[in-house]
Amino acid sequence: MPDLSADLKQVPLFGDLTGRQLKKLARRFKRREFAAGVTPVREGEMSGVGFFVIAEGTASVSANGVQVGTLGRGDHFGELSLISERPRTATVTAEEPLQCLEMTMWDFKRFVKDNPDVAWKLLRHLADLAATRERTPR
Repeated sequence: MPDLSADLKQVPLFGDLTGRQLKKLARRFKRREFAAGVTPVREGEMSGVGFFVIAEGTASVSANGVQVGTLGRGDHFGELSLISERPRTATVTAEEPLQCLEMTMWDFKRFVKDNPDVAWKLLRHLADLAATRERTPR
């Protein structure tokens, strides 16, 4: 698999990691493909425990039945599933064939345990994310 560290650096959750840390993290991702029309994650469901970074293709994002955005190359979804076994907060549907890089919760947990120097950076980012969501009107 090609070096994914530059792509992962663009993901806000991983933005504070060093090049060495990003290379270690990149080795834990797997490729996943979804045909057009497939829904990798569905709002309100425990649809997997994966975090996804889009390598190719586009996907629509909807919440409460309303389309709220479109994702493309370099975008990501499912970051909260890396640390929480909660239902998904949005539905993501492939608009065209979608190639993603996926990391499971247990691979992420192993990465954090094996690299405790990154744990604080990740916790700080997740706390910021949670605070932002609390302030965002629904």
